[in-house]
Amino acid sequence: MANEAVCIEAPKIIVNRICAEATNIPKGTIVQISGSPNTVSASSADNDVFGGITVEEFKGGEGLTHVACAMDGAFNILTSGAITMGAIVNISAANTVNTSAAADLLTGSVVGKTEETAGGAATTRVRLVGY
Repeated sequence: MANEAVCIEAPKIIVNRICAEATNIPKGTIVQISGSPNTVSASSADNDVFGGITVEEFKGGEGLTHVACAMDGAFNILTSGAITMGAIVNISAANTVNTSAAADLLTGSVVGKTEETAGGAATTRVRLVGY
């Protein structure tokens, strides 16, 4: 998979999310909460509601309907623009984050806080929000 989030500090909060049985979701995918109850799919657009980062590969067609997702830890994640260290970031596209605007803080799309500066479309260390 392109642009997967790479774990660089192990998460301690792992949640169980529901996903469509036929969907393939690679390890390191930023997922969005896309339905109720507690249902996720791969993130794809600005302001998707953050549902975690998959810590295992979910292979569709195996009869399973749950995937494990990290809610804390630190990950190298692709940015869609320049980001300063300490910025709060949110989902901006598939497996991509960008600096949050004030309104983003209320939408549930916040992924975490950067611990490095990124100069454009590059990867940066992001500490997940842990909630």
